[in-house]
Amino acid sequence: MSIPPRLDVTPDQIDRVVAVFYAAIRRHEVLGPIFANHVTDWPAHEEKIARFWRNAILYERSYDGNPMRTHIQAGDVRAEHFAPWLMLFDETLRRTLPADAAAGWSALAHRIGGGLRMGVEDLRKSPSGPPILR
Repeated sequence: MSIPPRLDVTPDQIDRVVAVFYAAIRRHEVLGPIFANHVTDWPAHEEKIARFWRNAILYERSYDGNPMRTHIQAGDVRAEHFAPWLMLFDETLRRTLPADAAAGWSALAHRIGGGLRMGVEDLRKSPSGPPILR
């Protein structure tokens, strides 16, 4: 028995979104240099991220990684980087997919991005300070 896809998106559409998005990332004045510090093989990175999204959307089980650990260990990823990341991702989705698929994928990306942002933010906050509940 297979699990139905979370969204009406094909593997080819996922690959296209990832390729268009990372082309935009490489041109971005803030995010581009951060990614350039960590990504040495763009095709391999894009394939890994496409596997992440195929797992999240199509339940393919082809992704093996820990995004939270990766973003925290990068050291130069800050909570404020997630807003422009999501803005670029939303723009890519709107330009690349039908409206319903773009909206559904955007909602999923915002949930995932919010969790990653909180993890990065929690790592950098003072242990004696109050929790940040947003």
